[in-house]
Amino acid sequence: MVASEILARGVERGIITAEQAERLRALETAGEPPELPASPDDEQLRFIGGFSDIFVTIGLAMFLGAVGYFALSSNGPLGMWIAVAVTAWLLAEFFTRRRRMALPSIVLLIVFAWAAFAASAILLGPGATPYSSSQSAWPLFALGAIQPSMLTGAAFLTVLLTALHYWRFQVPITIAAGCGALLLTVVGLVSGLFPQLPHGAYSALILACGLAIFGLAMRFDMTDPERLTRRTDIAFWLHLLAAPLIVHSFIGGVFDVGSKLEPKPAVAVVAVFLALSFVAVLIDRRALLVSGLVYAGGAFWTLIRQAGLSDITTPLTILILGAFVLLLSAGWKPLRAGILKLAPLALTRRLPQPTLSV
Repeated sequence: MVASEILARGVERGIITAEQAERLRALETAGEPPELPASPDDEQLRFIGGFSDIFVTIGLAMFLGAVGYFALSSNGPLGMWIAVAVTAWLLAEFFTRRRRMALPSIVLLIVFAWAAFAASAILLGPGATPYSSSQSAWPLFALGAIQPSMLTGAAFLTVLLTALHYWRFQVPITIAAGCGALLLTVVGLVSGLFPQLPHGAYSALILACGLAIFGLAMRFDMTDPERLTRRTDIAFWLHLLAAPLIVHSFIGGVFDVGSKLEPKPAVAVVAVFLALSFVAVLIDRRALLVSGLVYAGGAFWTLIRQAGLSDITTPLTILILGAFVLLLSAGWKPLRAGILKLAPLALTRRLPQPTLSV
């Protein structure tokens, strides 16, 4: 039988139509117990193709870890990161380009992008050479300690290398990784040009970048409303990147959530969370909801404690958030159907349409 991934690629390249693909899938399941058809509302993701993906990923982790260890012992941190990046690329030639394995491809891309960024930062950093094996191999966990010029250069090199990786392997998460590196490039450039920029300005910058990535994600989403091609996977990873940027920069920048949250700001945070939930249901993406749960939990915790229920504040907060998530999940499709009726037709016809059959 024809694999679902092949059918999706056929639809993406215009070889067959989406209706023909569904008819072929129906032939594959002929004679089997009927099951509900896949719906765009389920936000399916080609993340793992089978247990073999997990098995290979375990092997990749062990092999790349060993390569990094031996390279660090002989050539220092710079040699280690270069060796890891080159090895990840060579492994992708087989597991991504030939085998098309989902989870190993994602892991190899993440390893390659991080190793490329780390090697670039060490190479461009002051006093980068020579390195001894006794020096730290993890100089990049505290990004605030990196000089703006080094951050800008390393991030921009990572953008170029991830673009080359996407040209070669076409892994959907690569575009999100490139956007993340481009974000670091912008942050490094702005912090270098304006070193005295206040914290609020940085929040506004991150918010603008998050909205730009969100717009790019929506562009991919709207070209594939039935979510049958690779574009929906690209959009998923972009939404996953954009959501925390938008939520954290907006709520964290407007409200002082790091300290004790007062009742009035807590009500405002809940209102923002509900607005984000509305947008999430409208576009049929759950990343905004997940990113806002922490802030919503903090706001609910403050309001419950203010109501005098200090003895059960934490469990009651978890209960409210859990009930909200479960109720929203149960009513997702009918709720979307109602919201889409209120939205402009020019927008709704380019969004996934809910299937209400049970």
